[in-house]
Amino acid sequence: METTTFDSHNPIDGSVLASYPNTSEEQVSAAVERARAATTPWQVLGFRGRRKVLLKWAAEISKNVDEIAQLVRAETGKPISDATLEATLALGHLAWAAKHAEVTLRAQRRPSGLLMFNMKTIVERVPLGVVGVIGPWNYPIFTPMGSIAYALAAGNTVVFKPSEFTPGVGHWLAQKFDNIAPFADIFTTVTGLPETGKSLSQSSVDKIAFTGSTRTAKKVAASCAERMVPVVLECGGKDPVIIAADADINRAAEYSLWSAMSNAGQTCIGAERVYVVNEVADQFIAKISELAKQVHPGKDANYGPSTMPTQLKVIQSHLNNAQEKGGTFLIGSVDSVKAPFVEPVIMIDVPEDSTAVTEETFGPTLVINRTVDTAEAIRLANATRYGLAASVWSKRNGEKIASQLQCGMVSINSVIAFAAIASAPFGGVKDSGYGRIHGPEGLLEFSYPRTVVKTIFNIPIVFTTFARSKFADKFVKFAIRTLHSKGVG
Repeated sequence: METTTFDSHNPIDGSVLASYPNTSEEQVSAAVERARAATTPWQVLGFRGRRKVLLKWAAEISKNVDEIAQLVRAETGKPISDATLEATLALGHLAWAAKHAEVTLRAQRRPSGLLMFNMKTIVERVPLGVVGVIGPWNYPIFTPMGSIAYALAAGNTVVFKPSEFTPGVGHWLAQKFDNIAPFADIFTTVTGLPETGKSLSQSSVDKIAFTGSTRTAKKVAASCAERMVPVVLECGGKDPVIIAADADINRAAEYSLWSAMSNAGQTCIGAERVYVVNEVADQFIAKISELAKQVHPGKDANYGPSTMPTQLKVIQSHLNNAQEKGGTFLIGSVDSVKAPFVEPVIMIDVPEDSTAVTEETFGPTLVINRTVDTAEAIRLANATRYGLAASVWSKRNGEKIASQLQCGMVSINSVIAFAAIASAPFGGVKDSGYGRIHGPEGLLEFSYPRTVVKTIFNIPIVFTTFARSKFADKFVKFAIRTLHSKGVG
């Protein structure tokens, strides 16, 4: 069978980095079947056997962290420091999943209750089988590792389809795994264009973990629903920052700017909207504007290019719409899009119905709007179809504010901190997706519960028979009245 190829490009200058197979539907199906054949021996290794393999993989990646960082930099254009940090955070999740799978997923003894007192009840966690992971290009090692590591640790085999913009990272991960794998097809990478990802989502996998746009996620979910294949979806966001009157303004400005501009704004959990109360609005706006003047894109600057060229049109349209609706540009302008880079843009007084406020921009832009109080800030923060992450800045009321936000994750007096904490679940609500990766929830996501009930000893009173006696019926009534007649706990 002829295999076509496609090229990976450096987004800064467009140069070709390498060519990779454009894996066909038939080849994807074959890879999934090979992975299925590997599920039994992978599960037979047990938690401790899999832990050894995954920690060896972590060591292999760690020894070559400079190599993978350079590859991430080449394919995304992000600064080498950011690429190295990303790889380091990915390793943290890989190690955590390997070390905590056994305690999280071990069988649990459950009480059988009065009527079934002669029964032993066990709930086991069972691997799903083959998990298909479709990864993004903005964090090509960190984000997919949040699914890959947890799925593998739970006892599944994995077929990974990296973004067509970062195929080299996926190919490299598979190579490093092969170096330490006890046998083949535990972890497989299939490179290709979007059709390859579609083929994976429509293959015979037992679950799909997808990271990408909400529009594509809905198509993946609909396709999987037809075959009753479960999915975990990590989609976009329009993440808010709330600045209360008692916030540390200098720190809030510094961190909010980084959250909005780092990685060229290509961070689903990065700041896109700021709601600052009137009392401190002028101070916050002045400080963040001052700091933003020192931030610039470039090959060796604060952040790199837009990795996906078509995103530039989205960014431009949002800037145009903000201007048309009367927004004020403090930093940058509608002319800040200078392919492949986008200069920092900070806008104020942008109407809430502008696409710069309602839709994910995924660029180094930030809208700052004033509010009367934190109650209004909370209301506006929640007035979105997205619900991924948020940041709250308040010395005294951070937890109170956070408890009222409709999102999956909140950082108080920090930004994006939750992503680096391997024990904490990661995911969103509303159009930001569903399901969770990371932490115990991430391990549970890639397994299913199986209840096993065993008769310990026989009793003269039986219920599961057509020969059930009148005495058994009386006993049931007695037991129910004894347990529930008083209506107390």
